[in-house]
Amino acid sequence: MKRLAILGSTGSIGTSALSIVDLYPERFSVSALAAHSRLEDIVAQCRKYRPRFVALAQPESARELQRLLPDIEVAAGGQGVVQAAVRDDVDAVVAGISGAAGLLPTYEAVAAGKEVALANKETLVMAGELVMRLARSRDSKLMPVDSEHNALHQCLRGAQPSEVDRLWLTASGGPFFNQPERDLSQVSVQEALDHPTWDMGPKISIDSATLMNKGLEVIEAHHLFGVPHERISVVVHPQSVVHSMVEFIDGTFLAQMSITDMRTAILYALCDPERCRSRLPAFDPLALPDLEFKPPNPDRFPCLRLAYEALAHGRTCPAVLNAANEIAVARFLEGMLTLDEIPAVIEAALEEHSPTPIDRLETVLEADAEGRRLADQAVQRIGRSALRP
Repeated sequence: MKRLAILGSTGSIGTSALSIVDLYPERFSVSALAAHSRLEDIVAQCRKYRPRFVALAQPESARELQRLLPDIEVAAGGQGVVQAAVRDDVDAVVAGISGAAGLLPTYEAVAAGKEVALANKETLVMAGELVMRLARSRDSKLMPVDSEHNALHQCLRGAQPSEVDRLWLTASGGPFFNQPERDLSQVSVQEALDHPTWDMGPKISIDSATLMNKGLEVIEAHHLFGVPHERISVVVHPQSVVHSMVEFIDGTFLAQMSITDMRTAILYALCDPERCRSRLPAFDPLALPDLEFKPPNPDRFPCLRLAYEALAHGRTCPAVLNAANEIAVARFLEGMLTLDEIPAVIEAALEEHSPTPIDRLETVLEADAEGRRLADQAVQRIGRSALRP
């Protein structure tokens, strides 16, 4: 029985992880939950899974939860989320909190030597070298949950690093890849959120529309697998059936295919090094559509280029890239930017930033704060076109 702490339990990754608990009650139990403030959802989860500990980021919601469920230990704020991740009765942490907010609890889970099913890509984007070094020193196992990195992990099982020539990350292309004539400055928020193949939260859906999600995944893959950015490629695969590929030095490829359901990746991450017999819907190769692979267009989707450049510059640049992107996406969702102004805001923030080496977590947090400040300043300059009638 593996005892889980699920961070971001009311989000898409968290609910998928709880679905795995439902399917495999003999293998997994829930010791701790952490969420932001969706009180009705977290109360229902507590009553069903009976965790010993719950953390809510919003103090008011935490107080109300404690009133409703006095037998459960409840904590509030970011430190409460960290408590959920490092408890003695937790064997594995599902790191499903999106954005920079997931960095600190994930970092502390690694520091505590926990097994981490990592869905929060920002942890490695912002502090990849620091976190991977810490994981090695604490013997903490990091298993990727992102479908692309999960696929790469499966393709690399048993392979020697010297045998690997290139990693290929597949991208759906988002809702506008096959609309080259579409003016991205006229795209509505709802259109940008309408992802063609995956059901995801708003932030990652917008990142998919701009291809920033794939740029962040390039940075994450570099840290997870130790492959330089020059040997990590992105290919647009609209059907989202092949989740990633590895090219070996002898010219052969291994590709991983499965249903488009995050529970497949979560199950693999939580069971490794075993493979559990799936209780999910079957993958039917006879029902496959025609599979397409196309190059991305860096001129139309410059966020991908910006991510490669930030990784090449290293130091605090990826942390600023991530922070500026979070601000730009939030301002787009608020109607203050057009979709095509998101990369302009990110580029402006990176140009203003003076990168520094990362030797401690505080350096990352300082870079994150600076990136947000620089991005908001850029929004004031660049985003005015979104406000004009």
